[in-house]
Amino acid sequence: MTGEPVVFLDLKDPWPPPPPNEPPAKAAPTLSPRRQGVLAVFVVLNLLLMLLGPLAGSSVISGLVRLFQP
Repeated sequence: MTGEPVVFLDLKDPWPPPPPNEPPAKAAPTLSPRRQGVLAVFVVLNLLLMLLGPLAGSSVISGLVRLFQP
């Protein structure tokens, strides 16, 4: 042997066997058009707040710094 591991692939008897009575897959739940719109509004608001939040936070901090300056 050359030191390489020996690999055996059994194609006749795969393991584990499939279950005998597999239930049919359930359909994925869908969103109604109204819920899609609500979800879109939430996504847009979150994106806007991600962009505007740091600016608003920095202006509040700078205002507090000016408030406590002599």
